[in-house]
Amino acid sequence: MLSLALAGKPNAGKSTFYTAATMADVDVANYPFTTIDANRGVSHARTRCPCLDLEERCGNCEDGKRYVPVELLDVAGLVPGAHEGRGLGNQFLDELTNADAIVNVVDAAGATDEEGQPVEVGAHDPIEDVDFVEEEMDMWLMGIIEDNWESVERRSRSPDFDLEETLTDVLTGFGATEADVSAVLRAFEYPPDPKNWDDEHREALAREMRAQTKPLLIAANKVDEAPAENLDRLLELDRMVEPTTADGELALRRAAEAGLIEYDPGDEDFTITGDISDQQRQGLQRVREAMAEYGGTGVQASLNAAVYDLLDHVTVYPVQDQSKWTDGQGEVLPDAFLLPRGSTPKDLAYAVHSDIGEGYLHAVDAREGREISDDHELEEGDVIRIVSTAQ
Repeated sequence: MLSLALAGKPNAGKSTFYTAATMADVDVANYPFTTIDANRGVSHARTRCPCLDLEERCGNCEDGKRYVPVELLDVAGLVPGAHEGRGLGNQFLDELTNADAIVNVVDAAGATDEEGQPVEVGAHDPIEDVDFVEEEMDMWLMGIIEDNWESVERRSRSPDFDLEETLTDVLTGFGATEADVSAVLRAFEYPPDPKNWDDEHREALAREMRAQTKPLLIAANKVDEAPAENLDRLLELDRMVEPTTADGELALRRAAEAGLIEYDPGDEDFTITGDISDQQRQGLQRVREAMAEYGGTGVQASLNAAVYDLLDHVTVYPVQDQSKWTDGQGEVLPDAFLLPRGSTPKDLAYAVHSDIGEGYLHAVDAREGREISDDHELEEGDVIRIVSTAQ
């Protein structure tokens, strides 16, 4: 399962975002370090379900809205100097090692200072909160590299020394693969002998490696309170930025759970269906105004952007009956898998089960009713029958 981590300074709205996206019970309060131990839950990426191309819905979606599980991690807030151990920095950064991407939750309203303490709206520049999270992560990783560099130099004396292999061993704990290390080493110039590397080379390695293995998306939170110029400046950044109101999303999710409104995560509007008070109506109206301006609350949009744009994954649906799009029990489109773009039918087979992958024979495009090649690149919404000796 893909893993997304919520980063940011204290009191930016990470725990509210997490609660809204998972509907799990966590502490949400207006003071720094509300989150001490990391919260792990399941949220979802939203996509179009292929059953919309059938006469009836599959029963595994919400009227054609398919929600595919992803892990969501909410960790302690980050403060400047975290890589040196300030706040809960080392604990925070250690928790990020297994995340595939980072959603940096930024207080777009500028209503909290760099330490996460409340200030007047607009008193703090949210642009500073964009850069410092990347800086702390980069410097933390550089520290790991520096701590291990003596070992790298010792191994370089061996006649069969391989720099990529050695750095992969050092960075495995950070989630780096040999392919990641190879891609990063192509991105900058460095001496072939590790003994000739200096701090600039190691810093370049750290920054490129973080960008390669932990890409970031900015969730510009509290847009319903933010001065217009703050959001404009955030949206002008050369980054992936999603305007967000985690408070608004949480209000909608709870109202839907109580039967007061009809709303699915990622919808651009909602319908009031229950008896609500004037105060509730006013609160929902404020959320609706923000949704109208930004096309929704931004919580689901942030998750979608992280999965489908930042990580460039596609959703693929394995079936056993290619004509009815069902599994062995007759359930229509029972499973959905998120795979990196460029994945092949054999990759899908291994994702379903290692035995299916090892016994892979061929695959059939259920939409077209034809066999596809082993190197065929799967696309978003593909419905695929895997033929395997393990079935």
